[in-house]
Amino acid sequence: MTRRSALGCMVLSAVLATALSGCSGTLDSLGKDPTELPTTFEAVTKPTNYPNTFSTLLKKSDSDVSNKIGDAFDQLFLHGDPGTQVIYYPRGDDQAAILDILHGNVRTEGMGLAMLIAVELDKQDVFDRLWTFSKVWLRQDSGAAHGYFKSYCGEGTQGVAGTFCYDVYGMQQFVLALMFADGRWHSTTVQPYASDALALLDVLQNKELENGGVKPIDDGGVMQDVGSAFDPTTHLVREEPTVAAAGYTRSALEMPAAYELWAQATGNTFWSDAADAARAHVVAAADATTGLWPIRSFFDGSPVPDSSTFTQQAYRTHLNLALDALWGTETADETAVADRVLGFFAQNPDTYGGTFALDGTPIDTSRAQALISANGALAVASSRSDRTAFVNAVWAQAIPTGDNRYYDGLMYLMSLLVLSGQLRVW
Repeated sequence: MTRRSALGCMVLSAVLATALSGCSGTLDSLGKDPTELPTTFEAVTKPTNYPNTFSTLLKKSDSDVSNKIGDAFDQLFLHGDPGTQVIYYPRGDDQAAILDILHGNVRTEGMGLAMLIAVELDKQDVFDRLWTFSKVWLRQDSGAAHGYFKSYCGEGTQGVAGTFCYDVYGMQQFVLALMFADGRWHSTTVQPYASDALALLDVLQNKELENGGVKPIDDGGVMQDVGSAFDPTTHLVREEPTVAAAGYTRSALEMPAAYELWAQATGNTFWSDAADAARAHVVAAADATTGLWPIRSFFDGSPVPDSSTFTQQAYRTHLNLALDALWGTETADETAVADRVLGFFAQNPDTYGGTFALDGTPIDTSRAQALISANGALAVASSRSDRTAFVNAVWAQAIPTGDNRYYDGLMYLMSLLVLSGQLRVW
């Protein structure tokens, strides 16, 4: 066993012995009996072209771009130093996990984004290992939350996992990545990408129908009432599929471009409505002057008290807008918001920090590499003439290392794929 794989086993063993105790280890169907659900996707309309912003704005060659992405993936996933560079840790013969180094846990956010990166880069072994791990260790296989995947929410402190949650963001990334895996590699009996995606998608929309209403669950000694991840009236995604989270969301969870694809692939108009609702919400929740989004917002877009700051979780909203633009489904209102956000950061392009009040008042002035990546990706959705500077800032970045490499690294790789036009619909 190599030093890297040995360290990976030790790290994951420690995490799994504590953080993931009580999670399932079986591989049965994800949600309902699979005979009750469709097992294949309908064909979707794919963009005719994907803008390569690195080429058009920075005049980078295809080989330069390919090397940039390949170097980042190799360092973060395959060949980097295990103590300071890697976020991907194989486990056994057929599993692997993405480790949040700073908090010492495995999050569905990271697993889902890594799966999306893997399918876009044609890394099927990496993808299959991540998905197998997720089904074995993260999926809830019994009770009212059957079919959901457990994760962590909250920042905690270094080396402290935080609290269990059912993070809808990560589960949405699972669905999108699985859909693309089915399109690129095709489903098999060993890896039924399509039926797995469709089962999880059904759970996200119809958990309350499946359970016959909202049902309580004892989640580590804390009683929670579990429901659907999407509100059936507004079609907006909830922060968590619990009663406690009913009535509010996060802009970072709203993925309109994905919902458009799910509507086409399933013929379910719920997802078309969800796409429209998501776009409207992201616009409504953006500050009228800065464009910054709060951590949480009510369904009408107003900030939730004590959650009205722009923090690293909101950076993912930039990616959601970028995908809507990259795949040709963005609205003029979304472009205006992207322009507003980049206009705010353009005031201090070389010195802006990572956390702000919605009016732009700095809270944490530390430079945030993930935000530099997110702003670069957002340039795809912007019409500003100065957006080149944000793209160049991504190109100039070093591959993330150290304790923050989990989030910084995933956002960096996602921005590289967006800006190279390689985050494609399969």
